[in-house]
Amino acid sequence: MDSKRIIAFLKAVAAHNNREWFAEHKAEYLYCKENFEEGVAQAITHIAAFDPHVAHLTPKDCVYRFYRDIRFSEDKSPYKRHFGAYICEKGKKSLRAGYYIHLQPGRCFVSCGAYWLPMDILTACRNEIMANIDDWRKCVENGHFVKLYGYPGEGIMSEEALSDKGFGLAHLKSCPKDFPRDYEFIQYLRMKDYAVWHRVDDDFFEGEGWLDEIAKMFKVAKPLNYFVNAVIADYD
Repeated sequence: MDSKRIIAFLKAVAAHNNREWFAEHKAEYLYCKENFEEGVAQAITHIAAFDPHVAHLTPKDCVYRFYRDIRFSEDKSPYKRHFGAYICEKGKKSLRAGYYIHLQPGRCFVSCGAYWLPMDILTACRNEIMANIDDWRKCVENGHFVKLYGYPGEGIMSEEALSDKGFGLAHLKSCPKDFPRDYEFIQYLRMKDYAVWHRVDDDFFEGEGWLDEIAKMFKVAKPLNYFVNAVIADYD
């Protein structure tokens, strides 16, 4: 992937986020978009080697639009400042856990899991974790997982800051309603999502080596995805 050129374009977009500038540089956008999609196609192939559920996907199924929906946002910038792709068996709009790639100057990362789950599914996930806590802990407390993604609540992801790794984008301050407050592994019930991330350098995606690296990182999180998707599948 020509990530240097993509990152350079994204830096320029951040500095000139308006329609006039974008129209003048439309050709560069189209080049970066096509190059990113080629990288996503390669990523799908590498991920499918250990997770065949995504083998049927195309970049169109995974890559998010670059144009922002500004109807309900105070920020009226028409374009995003990143390229993102969500590689998930049911497509980028699915609630199912999947694999995410994010290119943004100074904020590149890879991510796995599920986020923004409706309350009924989140509650079902919490119940499933309690019912199968030993299996869940094998997914998220082994050495490889902790090294890459950490423990619940360790990291932070916000507009202002992005930690090197993280497990859970949001957490309740106390126990969720109708769950035991004295539960030994309450940290997993307090989570409002089951997403993990690992930050990478801006040049991480340059060349071809990144494909093997993300495959290693995503493979570590595959058991988490499968655990959560077994619950979500009942709500599809």
